[in-house]
Amino acid sequence: MRYRINGTTLQTLDIILEQGESVYTESGGMAWMMGNIEMKTNTRGGLVRGLARTLAGESLFLTTYTCQGNEALIVFTPEAPGSILPVELAAGESRVCQKDAFMVAEDGVELEMHLRKRLGTGLFGGEGFILQKITGPGRAWVEIAGEVREYDLAQGQTMKVDPGHIAMYEPSVSYSIDRVRGVRNLLFGGEGIFLATLKGPGRVWLQSLPLANLASKLSTYMPQSSS
Repeated sequence: MRYRINGTTLQTLDIILEQGESVYTESGGMAWMMGNIEMKTNTRGGLVRGLARTLAGESLFLTTYTCQGNEALIVFTPEAPGSILPVELAAGESRVCQKDAFMVAEDGVELEMHLRKRLGTGLFGGEGFILQKITGPGRAWVEIAGEVREYDLAQGQTMKVDPGHIAMYEPSVSYSIDRVRGVRNLLFGGEGIFLATLKGPGRVWLQSLPLANLASKLSTYMPQSSS
């Protein structure tokens, strides 16, 4: 299996499959394809797991594409301007992703719902209680809004982040939510009431354009209904 990522802010992902190789994606995730490809759509793991995935921003049904000829091409596109990020996972290795980040994966990768354990983190963490978790072995691709910055946190090293900018992190990274201190900071700081604290060890991936920020900006240009 080979792949290539094309473009800059409106990227496309080409996956070239050889005979017998498979990838799966959410229902409707494929943009176009060439070659002899078999499609199978199901809940992949049963109805309960399918319903759990819908809470994490994915569709109830997933579609598996299998190459039936010598070679086939499948192209996938993200839902918003940003970056397509390949994720190489060893057996049992995982990443925790923001809701709706999953794009496509090799057949051996497991996609499941991930719950934040702390009440405050779920209420004020920008993406709610429910995230996505991908586990290897295999390769997956995730879509991240805007540009991506990667940091490798040492043991005990921390960073403060606006929660909406957290795209993905290793499970070894601890995640907590803290209230911004100082009345003037709260009222005039423009960063919201809560910030996330990420504590190493482990890698984190941050996004430059949270979709909530984009939606808020675009809403100012939308016609207002009159009542």
